[in-house]
Amino acid sequence: MKSTGITRKLDELGRIVIPKELRTSQGIASGDTMEIYVDGDHIILKKYEPKLASHISGEVSEDNLRLADGKLVLSRSEARKIAQDINEYFGESN
Repeated sequence: MKSTGITRKLDELGRIVIPKELRTSQGIASGDTMEIYVDGDHIILKKYEPKLASHISGEVSEDNLRLADGKLVLSRSEARKIAQDINEYFGESN
C-alpha cells in the first residue's frame, strides 16, 4: 500500500472527501458506488465493479465480456463459439 501523504478529517456523520486528484487518477466519478473492505486495522475503499453473469450459462467472472452496448454478457469461450457459429453460418450462405 502506497501512502499519498494526504490526510482528511471525518465530519460529524463520519464522511470524508476523497481529493479530486485521487478520484481522477483512479477513474472514480461523482455518483460511483464504492466498496468498503477491512484488512486488519485498515479500511480500504475500492470502486465497485459488479461481476457480470453470462446470459447463456450464468457463469460469473471478471473476465466476462459486455457486448452490444452492455446488453449482452458472455464468457470468452461462449463469445468465441458464437463468433465461430456466425462465421460458419454466413460463410455457408454466400
